[in-house]
Amino acid sequence: MISSILLAAAATVPATPEWNPNVAIVISISCLVALLFAFKIQKPLVGPKVPLLPISIPTFIGAMCFGHLIGVGIVLGLTNIGSL
Repeated sequence: MISSILLAAAATVPATPEWNPNVAIVISISCLVALLFAFKIQKPLVGPKVPLLPISIPTFIGAMCFGHLIGVGIVLGLTNIGSL
């Protein structure tokens, strides 16, 4: 049985955007920006290194996770205002 509070909250949730090339571009750009920020952290070379980049694998994974979080926020925000 679904609670009436959940049903009331479900009516206010905005629509989820469909996946399209614009969403992919926004997520990709936010991941690249997060990767650029990763070069500025205090110890980016702790752990095994990424072969083509001067950062470690944990730093790369953390930057990509952060980029996806920021990108999802941007996509949801742009969808909410009707720009995407």
